[in-house]
Amino acid sequence: MGFEGNLDQESATPPKQSFFRYNSPLVQVSIIGLVCFCCPGMYWALVGMGGGGQVDPTAVNNANTALYATFAIFGILGGGIYNVLGPRLTLASGCSTYALYAGSFLYYNHYHQQTFAIIAGAILGIGAGFLWAGQGAIMTSYPPHNQKGTYISLFWSIFSMGGVVGGFIPFILNYNRTDAVSVTDATYIGFMCFMTVGALLSLAILPPSKVIRNDGTSCTNIEYSSVSTEAMEILKLFLNWKLLLIVPAAWASNFFYSYQFTNVNGALFNLRTRGLNSVFYWVAQILGSIGIGYVLDFSLPSRKMRGYVGIAIVALLGTAIWGGGLASQLKYSRHDLPKKLDFRDSGSDYAGPFVLFFSYGLLDAMLQTLVYWFIGCLADDSETLSRYTGFYKGVQSAGAAVAWQIDTRKVPFLSELIVNWSLMTVGYPLLVVLVKLAVKEDEDGEEGAKKAVASSFAH
Repeated sequence: MGFEGNLDQESATPPKQSFFRYNSPLVQVSIIGLVCFCCPGMYWALVGMGGGGQVDPTAVNNANTALYATFAIFGILGGGIYNVLGPRLTLASGCSTYALYAGSFLYYNHYHQQTFAIIAGAILGIGAGFLWAGQGAIMTSYPPHNQKGTYISLFWSIFSMGGVVGGFIPFILNYNRTDAVSVTDATYIGFMCFMTVGALLSLAILPPSKVIRNDGTSCTNIEYSSVSTEAMEILKLFLNWKLLLIVPAAWASNFFYSYQFTNVNGALFNLRTRGLNSVFYWVAQILGSIGIGYVLDFSLPSRKMRGYVGIAIVALLGTAIWGGGLASQLKYSRHDLPKKLDFRDSGSDYAGPFVLFFSYGLLDAMLQTLVYWFIGCLADDSETLSRYTGFYKGVQSAGAAVAWQIDTRKVPFLSELIVNWSLMTVGYPLLVVLVKLAVKEDEDGEEGAKKAVASSFAH
């Protein structure tokens, strides 16, 4: 009897595993990072040029309004779809829509008809909802309980490198076209090639039940869900007070892109300089995510205190950066645009606006890493977290849809800046409430994880 008890106890403690196995959280999070490097990373490099690389931003504004309107719906539904279809089918179908979007601007380069771009944007919104719900589930549920900030930073760094490389594409291909107003066909073709590779790479993602942490435990033992179950669980998200506290930060976290990309990068700089700025915007994203990820995982023994410190850092930095943005914005308006700046010819006049745009990228990554970390603190299983991150992306996209349409309506630049700054500021105190009421200390989370593992072995 004693022998059997010892045997059961030993079998319930899985052996340690290598970090670099194909089915390890590190490798799987890195793969989803590469998928997003190729697809959303290139999308953001394209949008980051201002006007999608076109002289008139109307087409990209309308396309992105359609994109985020459908993204808002399918972002929320995406978690349930991921739980029903599994990662490969969900991610591959989502990624396949990105190349179509880039191709629509190749078409626009020749025919200047925005209907195709708007339709492609709406289709991309559906695909993006699938992709980001799956990405969020993988990024927040696969890592060990006490290293979620580190893995979020790892993903964000790989994903942001897509923006870095994507920024070099228009910069290099348009380097000698100092007076150009729209990018070459080769620029869009380059984006399409990367996006196609990303769709193929998504097939390398394993189902959650096959991913094993380094201590030998499975990330999740939950099997595919049913449509009726997911429909009910998605409806419950709108009554979840923890998620409702995240809504203002989620709404704000993509709202500022239309202002930053079109009315700062697009309004102040010439074409080749916008490509260079885009490179450094995404370099800033890498630095911001790594910095705040370290604070959230390693800065203090208490998990709650790390959350408070993270909010304080983002709030203080955000106030300073938007204050600098206000100082810059007071110098020009939608109807009084300055001469386009060039990184080689404008000298010191280029430095200040460049640092501002770089700082916007830094703040974006810090805010989104912070919110993802909070979401990761609310649960550990991929089924629940796919719904939570889908809800986050849905709210985020609804805000972006409104923002892109606001810019299409030619709202004054200063009004857009004030709205963006205000929306971000409203989110900070509610995140403090979330930390106080919902974030558990590391020991509590680890204990819950151990009980879940023990239960899975018992069955």
